[in-house]
Amino acid sequence: MSVRNALLGLLAQKPRHGYELRAAFEAVVGGDTNWEVKPAQIYTTLDRLEEAGLVERQSDLGHGEEPSRRIYAITKLGAEALHDWFTSSVETQHQRDEFFVKLMVALASDGADPWRLIQIQRNHLYREMHDATSQRDSYDPQTEIAQILLLDKTIMHLEADLRWMDMIEMRVEAIKHQPLPKPEIRPRGRPRKGDKGSTYPPPDHLPEVPTSK
Repeated sequence: MSVRNALLGLLAQKPRHGYELRAAFEAVVGGDTNWEVKPAQIYTTLDRLEEAGLVERQSDLGHGEEPSRRIYAITKLGAEALHDWFTSSVETQHQRDEFFVKLMVALASDGADPWRLIQIQRNHLYREMHDATSQRDSYDPQTEIAQILLLDKTIMHLEADLRWMDMIEMRVEAIKHQPLPKPEIRPRGRPRKGDKGSTYPPPDHLPEVPTSK
C-alpha cells in the first residue's frame, strides 16, 4: 500500500493536518509496531501531493511556515487518483526476498554456513510469530476485528515462510551441486562496425531517393 494513496483516502474523510494524518494512518495499520511512518515522510508526501494538485492547503492554524499547523484537503484531481487506486490491484513482492539473496550469495562465495543462515532466520521467524500472536490475542474481537484479521495474515505468511525454510534446508545439498545462475554480460557502449544492429559499414545497395523535378 502506498502511503501517498492512504493519505488521500484519509483526507477524503475530512481535512486534516499532518500530525492528525500520521495518527490516523497508524490507527488504521494497528500501530507503529506494524508500520511506522516518520513525521518527515508525512510532510514530504503532503508537499508532493500539493505540487501535483492532488491536495490543497485549506488553512493554517497560527503559523503558516510550520508544517504541523497546516490543514490539507483533497482536491477533485486527488479524488480521481484515489478512485484509480481503489479500482486497481496491488502488486506483491514475494520474489524480492532478502534471505534468498543472502543464501545464494553465501553459496556462491563460500562465505558462510548455509545451514547456520537457515537456523538464524528460522529463529527470527519464530520470534516474529510469537510477537504477532501475542499482539493479535491482545485485540478485542468485538471492536478490533480488522486488526485481528491483519495479524492473522501476518501469522499465515510467517507459517508459510517456516515451511519454505524446511524445504530449503532439505535441498541445500542439491542446490550446492547445481551450477549457480551466471550473469549475462552485455557489451557496453556503441556496437562495433559490422555488429548486428550497427549501421556501419553501410549496406551495398542503398534505396534510391527520389528527386524532385
